[in-house]
Amino acid sequence: MLRTFLRGARPLAALTLAVVALVAGRFAWSQDVPAITATTTDGPLLIQPLKHGSVLLVFKGKNYYIDPAQLPAGMNYAKADAIFVTHEHGDHCDPKALELLQEEGTVVIGNARSVEKLGRGEVMKNGDTRQVLDIRVEAVPAYNIERTQFHPKGRDNGYVLTLGGKRIYFAGDTEATPEMKALKNIDVAFLPINLPYTMTPKDAAEAARAFRPKLLVPYHQGQSNPQEVADALQGSGVEVRVLKLP
Repeated sequence: MLRTFLRGARPLAALTLAVVALVAGRFAWSQDVPAITATTTDGPLLIQPLKHGSVLLVFKGKNYYIDPAQLPAGMNYAKADAIFVTHEHGDHCDPKALELLQEEGTVVIGNARSVEKLGRGEVMKNGDTRQVLDIRVEAVPAYNIERTQFHPKGRDNGYVLTLGGKRIYFAGDTEATPEMKALKNIDVAFLPINLPYTMTPKDAAEAARAFRPKLLVPYHQGQSNPQEVADALQGSGVEVRVLKLP
């Protein structure tokens, strides 16, 4: 059943004709990281992990970047229609990447410290919701429960983006919080797995068992092995996409 909704593909080369038409002329990507494609009520959706915690979504002819930072050189990046920043740390909030991607009219959304660091943008706080172009955005809490010196409660965001009826969750830097475990109807979840800043693969798997996304992508990997998440979720009904992210 899930395969009718999501499927892996080599970037651009093996995408459906609809998705190729969607991105043609706007995006070229040579990094060998498989893309994810989905069919939504408003047309095709491309989800392309870029690096570490950076992801690009292409939907209805628009480019939405999540935490673009320290991007690999030598690529042809499409200009951003909107950029979402979870928090101000340099591997998530990068003024140079913003300068590369932005154009007149680019919408920038971040937590308060990210907007201050970038010198532009609109602030979303935990619990805020708003419409950004063709998508609905919810800012959800992202924080550490034990190692609060890295990500204290109330400062940073995760985001749930709703695109054509599909709900995509980008957790940012966080542990397995009660708010995460209480999420509902998540189609794709990106959960971080590196210590000491976020959580272990085991903790990410336990969180996924609680809120049951259809597809889980372990990202923000550091030295952790995403295969451990897949192994821990065998038989759970949660599909895990194991990617090697630079």
